[in-house]
Amino acid sequence: MNLSALLSHYWWVLLILFALIFYKFILRVFFGMVIVPENRIGLVTKKFVLVGANRELPDGRIIATKGEAGFQAKTLAPGLYWGMWPWQYGVDMQSFTVIPEGKIGLVLSNDGAELPTGNILGRKVPSDNFQDTESFLNNGGQKGRQTHLLTPGTYRINTFAFTVTIADMSVIHENMLGIVTSLDGAPITAGQIAGKDVAGHNNFQDIDTFLVNGGNRGLQPQIVLAGSYYINPWAVQVEEIPMTDVPIGNVGVVISYIGEDGTDVTGDSFKHGNIVAKGYRGVWMEPLGPGKYPVNKYTTKIELVPTTNLVLNWANARSEAHALDKNLSTITVRSKDGFPFNLDVAQIIHIPANEAPKVIARFGSMNNLVSQVLEPTIGNYFRNSAQDSDVISFLSTRKERQQAAREHIREVLDEYNVNAVDTLIGDIVPPEALMKTLTDRKIAEEEQKTYQTQKMAQEQRQGMEKETAIADMQKEIVKAQQSVEISQRTADATVKKAEGDATSLKLQVNAEAEATKMRANAEAEATRARAAAQAEATRLNASADAEKISKTGVAEAEKIMAIGKSTAEAYELQVKAMGGDNFTRFKITEEIGKGHIKIIPDLIVSGNNGSDGSLSGLMGLQLLQMLQEKKKEPENTRQELQHPEQN
Repeated sequence: MNLSALLSHYWWVLLILFALIFYKFILRVFFGMVIVPENRIGLVTKKFVLVGANRELPDGRIIATKGEAGFQAKTLAPGLYWGMWPWQYGVDMQSFTVIPEGKIGLVLSNDGAELPTGNILGRKVPSDNFQDTESFLNNGGQKGRQTHLLTPGTYRINTFAFTVTIADMSVIHENMLGIVTSLDGAPITAGQIAGKDVAGHNNFQDIDTFLVNGGNRGLQPQIVLAGSYYINPWAVQVEEIPMTDVPIGNVGVVISYIGEDGTDVTGDSFKHGNIVAKGYRGVWMEPLGPGKYPVNKYTTKIELVPTTNLVLNWANARSEAHALDKNLSTITVRSKDGFPFNLDVAQIIHIPANEAPKVIARFGSMNNLVSQVLEPTIGNYFRNSAQDSDVISFLSTRKERQQAAREHIREVLDEYNVNAVDTLIGDIVPPEALMKTLTDRKIAEEEQKTYQTQKMAQEQRQGMEKETAIADMQKEIVKAQQSVEISQRTADATVKKAEGDATSLKLQVNAEAEATKMRANAEAEATRARAAAQAEATRLNASADAEKISKTGVAEAEKIMAIGKSTAEAYELQVKAMGGDNFTRFKITEEIGKGHIKIIPDLIVSGNNGSDGSLSGLMGLQLLQMLQEKKKEPENTRQELQHPEQN
């Protein structure tokens, strides 16, 4: 079977296949069918209108709302539509408009009423978030940028009527704030630099409410705190700045540039500026304490005023952290004797918190206070003070001049509502030539002091060595003292012993003397008896010899008497010449030397007439001789008894 035969028998199969393949085209052409997918919308363009009053669009319009030829306001939602013949209608499939999270959609209307003069944004009208273009245009929607915006979501937007631009949300970070400038609204009131406060706009997210309530274009007094906001950047510009920090030890004096003129609350005593209540234009009476504040830097200024003691240095190489003294330098003065010299000064001030607004109202800032009051006051005072004295006197009276400066500057600063705590004079740098003279003088004085100190040290050293020697000798001194005491006690004991021995010896001598006396008496009796016997024998035997013996005895007695007398006279002369005591000692010593006399004599011989109980010199000698003879008599007697024939 050939091809023609097949076609003649199965043509209907081919017709079905053709219909299946081109059914959309067929339905579109013959029935005007349009299918809009679920994720699309149909943008309709009407090519022509055959008959009717609305054949053409009004002048200035590009979107048809009444069936005119052109871009149609009404779009086709997802679904099936008939009668949309291709020769009359063009349908463009357009994706949905999607606004992601964290983004916003800014809408530009391509059609609508003209914007009034002075407006830059079209006002919001009912339009179901610009998804109902017909409603937007019929309700007076204006062409151009719109105040209303699209929040995150999916929208069926007629892109013939509206152009949507994706933008970021407005984000204000922590410890930051947003300063708002409105690009649309009524002009700012004359004499003001910012618009008035407007309520109900929800942090400028509802710009239409802001404009309806009379919001002004330009700088806004209201600010936006930390957070994320759906703010239309075509309507509002937001500048992110840090919050105002009032550190501890400071207060923030508020200077408001906006608001109504307030009444001065300081009274008649303060004539250097207006201080007003909170909310008015000017310096506020109530300062801000330490903390963080969302302050609009364009409408309000916060002037920090230290409330702790503040040190300002007039020194070239020194500046405090606050930097208020960065422009201060060492003060150069000239003395009465014409010498220029430099001096560093430190001034400590204190501004009470309740006086801080007055200081700012008077000077405007702390820098102005330093440059307009403190710098000239302190500099001129010390220049004047230096001219009344020479350099050396100024140096020597530094303490007094510092005290005088403190009192003077305190009185001056009291007039400016500033407390002067203290004024301190730092380094004083005289001229080099004069400084050398002073240095040499000081060195000489210090050397003299050094010599005096060394002298005193040597004297103290001598005293110390003396005391050390005394301390070292103390042991020997104590030992010597103990030896002296021991010797003294030994001597006392010896004296006592000698006295006891003397007493004992005296008693012994007395006893010996008594015994000698008794023996002498006994011997005398015996002698007399023998003498009587001998005499009788002699008388009987030799009466003739008696006469001879008698004469011989008398002669011998006279001889003895003469010898004794001469000896006594010799002793008496010696006693007178030597003294009784000395003579006695001499004789005792002589006898001791000869070894014939005891150390302690049996009899004490004295030359003072026996008034002290002792014998006189002559009698003592006689007695001594008699005792010696007595001692010899027993021997003679023993010899006579042993050899009687010799007698």
